[in-house]
Amino acid sequence: MPVKNGDKVKVEYEGTLDDGTVFDSSKKHGEPLEFEVGTGQIIPGFENAVIGMETGEEKEFKLGPSEAYGDRNPQLVQKVPKDQVPPGVVCGMMLVVALPNGLQMPVRVSEVTEEMVTIDMNHPLAGESLNFKIKVVDISS
Repeated sequence: MPVKNGDKVKVEYEGTLDDGTVFDSSKKHGEPLEFEVGTGQIIPGFENAVIGMETGEEKEFKLGPSEAYGDRNPQLVQKVPKDQVPPGVVCGMMLVVALPNGLQMPVRVSEVTEEMVTIDMNHPLAGESLNFKIKVVDISS
């Protein structure tokens, strides 16, 4: 039976960037990715690629940014005074920022100067094309 909306599937996968860098894989997590198709638990392009596949079937596909984490939004990159971040912050570090509504959001430090720190609230894979190799290992209704 091919995968359809509402099915629970288990998928082995490897995700790479165009330069070959592996950004994630089910091997890294030690078990297949499990999700319910049609519920928006994963990026849209990945979910759409699984629909119609059968147990044991393998597939390779590429997703553009609009099917994955979207394009980078320059408005999500902001400079803040250095005295408003923890001491010892360095470029590439991840921080958690409290939003006005009380929620917390992970941000990446993209630049540190004497007086300012630039934080980037875009998803780390925003603006990237993503390549996947997947194998459906289980389907249940």
